[in-house]
Amino acid sequence: MVEINLNRRQFLKLSGATAVTLAVVELGFNEKKAYASTKEFKIAKSTVTPTICCFCGVGCGILVHTKDNTVVYTEGDPDNPINEGKLCSKGTTIRQLYTSDRRIKKPLYRAPGSNKWEEKDWEWMYETIAKRTKETRDKSFVVSEDGMTVNKTEAIASIGGAALDNEETYLISKLMRGLGVTYLEHQARI
Repeated sequence: MVEINLNRRQFLKLSGATAVTLAVVELGFNEKKAYASTKEFKIAKSTVTPTICCFCGVGCGILVHTKDNTVVYTEGDPDNPINEGKLCSKGTTIRQLYTSDRRIKKPLYRAPGSNKWEEKDWEWMYETIAKRTKETRDKSFVVSEDGMTVNKTEAIASIGGAALDNEETYLISKLMRGLGVTYLEHQARI
């Protein structure tokens, strides 16, 4: 009888090698059939465009795959140093921004006290927003202790979104400061 002297590490190595060998032999692994066929892949022959996720201020890289001017797939960009190919739950659903039929494409307005939204044209919306902003600002200008009206209102607030870049944030802050808005905030600081 032959006695085998194995330590624990050697025993685990031998057991693992035996298990892999049996699995390959018993499952009938055929190396001639083991190849990837790109014919069935939906992203084969698609155009890949790198972009940045628009949902928050992190700036994760996304690869958008398109065929015939249609988005067919999105995935994290493995070459992006920020997310290294990983995406959060919002980033993984970014394709729905393009493919969703529920996306609002026209301005909607709901009158005070109403429970229905109605479509309005852009000019009406711009004029209404400008008119209401001016009315609110004029009614709510702060009067200083010595009786002077100052260019400052506390009835309007502005909060920037994380999808805004530096230039857009700068322009919005200049506009709001010009209107006298004191409650000026950005999502990245909250």
